[in-house]
Amino acid sequence: MFEPRYVSDLLQKAVDAFSRLPGIGPKSALRIALYLLKQGEEEAENLAQSIAELRRKVVYCSECRMISDSPVCPVCSNPKRDRGTICVVENVRDVMSIERTGRYTGLYHVLGGIISPVDGIGPADLAIEPLMERIGRGEAGEVILALSTTMEGETTCFYLYKKINPSGLKITTIARGVGFGDQLEYTDELTLGRSIENRQPFKPE
Repeated sequence: MFEPRYVSDLLQKAVDAFSRLPGIGPKSALRIALYLLKQGEEEAENLAQSIAELRRKVVYCSECRMISDSPVCPVCSNPKRDRGTICVVENVRDVMSIERTGRYTGLYHVLGGIISPVDGIGPADLAIEPLMERIGRGEAGEVILALSTTMEGETTCFYLYKKINPSGLKITTIARGVGFGDQLEYTDELTLGRSIENRQPFKPE
């Protein structure tokens, strides 16, 4: 497919860079580049600095694997959070979605994905062992499996159930307000909040 080349190599370089971002095509990339050209030099430098600091300074929480500005994220370090409940999610976007509901006060654990043989992702590629280590400390009394209700999500839930069940912990899953095939980040806050509040015991099929 023909891709336009621009009279400025620097403009082309910027468009190529923006085009590599998720959801940004060549046309959108060109609009962004031209927008930045119209702005003051200070604004462009601030943007570049913000991106550089994001990549350089943001880390993953040593406890839950959520992104954080410090070794332990604000959720894990908050003494007011319910340390007896761990909500297991696929990615950091799911944590943000659940936090926006304002209806969950426990802790999280980010797996970093879900089991997907088609994509070559197995249990060893996910943060499952760190989860088992947290469970082994004996602080948690309940683990909520809040994964996407896709086939891969269901497979991951079943695998985690088999791993966690011998510990005797209460294992629950979000209520079916989130339809099969849905991803948490695309579920509205009201539905997601109710699904967490009305969670049910996980029953492997």
